[in-house]
Amino acid sequence: MFIKLKVHPASKQPAIRRKSPDAFELWVRAPAERGRANHEALASLAKALGCSSSRLVIVKGANAPQKIVKVLGASTL
Repeated sequence: MFIKLKVHPASKQPAIRRKSPDAFELWVRAPAERGRANHEALASLAKALGCSSSRLVIVKGANAPQKIVKVLGASTL
């Protein structure tokens, strides 16, 4: 299963909004440096999906606000 993300790093308030069944928009407090925002975004997404963050992998857009995340070991959530 693939999920589309739009991440807003260095936000004052962390938040998550589900745009569709396979798309989320995330606001994270971490800055976009050395993967901090990506790490926090994956942790927030995992919590929203009810799975472990170790099952999530960024497959496209690691250095961009628009990302594609693959959920390992799951066909649907």
